[in-house]
Amino acid sequence: MIEGLRVLVLGVGVAGTSTVAACRELGATAVTVDANGAADHLSVDEVDLSAFDVVMASAAFAPHSEAIRACEAAGLPIWSEMEFAWRVRRPDIPWVLVTGTNGKTTTTQMVGAIAAAGGLDVRVCGNMGIPVIEAARAQCDLVAVEIASLQLHFTHTLSPHAAVCLNADDDHTDWHGSLEAYRAAKARVYQHVQVACVYPAADRLVEQMVEEADVIDGCRAIGVTLGVPSVSQLGIVDRHLVDRAFHQERRTHAIELGTLDDLAHLVAGAVPPYLATNALSAAALARAVGVGPEAVHEGLSGFSLDHHRTAFVRELAGVTYVDDSKATNAHAVKAAFGGFGPDAVVWIAGGLAKGQEFGELVETIRDRVHAVVLIGVDQEPLSSALAEHAADIPVVAIPPGDTVMERALEAARSLARPGDTVLLSPASASMDQFRDYADRGNAFAETVRRMEG
Repeated sequence: MIEGLRVLVLGVGVAGTSTVAACRELGATAVTVDANGAADHLSVDEVDLSAFDVVMASAAFAPHSEAIRACEAAGLPIWSEMEFAWRVRRPDIPWVLVTGTNGKTTTTQMVGAIAAAGGLDVRVCGNMGIPVIEAARAQCDLVAVEIASLQLHFTHTLSPHAAVCLNADDDHTDWHGSLEAYRAAKARVYQHVQVACVYPAADRLVEQMVEEADVIDGCRAIGVTLGVPSVSQLGIVDRHLVDRAFHQERRTHAIELGTLDDLAHLVAGAVPPYLATNALSAAALARAVGVGPEAVHEGLSGFSLDHHRTAFVRELAGVTYVDDSKATNAHAVKAAFGGFGPDAVVWIAGGLAKGQEFGELVETIRDRVHAVVLIGVDQEPLSSALAEHAADIPVVAIPPGDTVMERALEAARSLARPGDTVLLSPASASMDQFRDYADRGNAFAETVRRMEG
């Protein structure tokens, strides 16, 4: 517990506000520092750091920021929002963690749906749902947490029942300083896991994270595969989702959890590989805390995707419009393109590139792209990748401005043919011209709905 602690709270957003409230409840004191230097809040250089015992740092403060460096120089331990939540949690309530470059939100919400179908009172939290500190203080049966690399960096003692890293592609290298540091932060999700380290069996990089993790004695490695599973894996047999990990007879046979048809309502066309992987990973996490196999089918068949993740908006003049604004990195875009055929997509992309390189992405998806519409103030990385790896594909660049989405969709509509899909899947952050990815997705969807046939 934190009674009597003097806490310096870096950040006055949701994480900071939740921390201050918990400190008041539990008998600690808290002083807040704003990341943007707002006039009504202190900055670190105005604070006597010797007056504090610990720092709670929101993700707005990168490890190389002046505030973090000053706190480290003063010898103060630094906790993430997740670390703070773990230390103030109700005891004996299991946690499961979900991280990855792409698919975190969907998988965490699937865990919630499966657990609820199994009769558990579950709190779904992280970068969606309720604040994680609030979830940690709630009386419930399970806490399912979406946790980003930015939050894992300063997480030290968290010990979940089960955890998964879905993937670890290039993202947030501007915050972490390098791809290696980003992946090292992702690997922390497996530290101190008690029951099951879940991982994609085809991803050797993530498998190595599991192999190198310092886990609690008795913890098992549970693989997820899109093929026939081996012992201690979940997989797919003749379109059936099956479990060879969490039942007594796993050495001789699998038990059925559901089918791919349980996911068919979530997408247009065939169920893409990433969605099946998300579902199997969520099933593994739920099974690790004792949820029955029948709840997987019930939870998945009633599940709905988060807004702005490959969300169908409208069909107009034979052209389908899909909002995937939540795809803020290259890995997410690859997943979104998994369900499309050749030369079928007019791709709206761009925003804040976050230090990413897009050559591999363009090479991977180019056969499915008919044309590209670039938006955002940081178009050069995508523009250069397209020129180098897909020079024959038409590209229209939309200058920044108040009507950027209207102009982008006007260009996309002129390029699309009947049977094509206009896909907003930006591969970039949104804050250059929008409040967040939801604001960008809403602008896309509202503009599409206003378009006349």
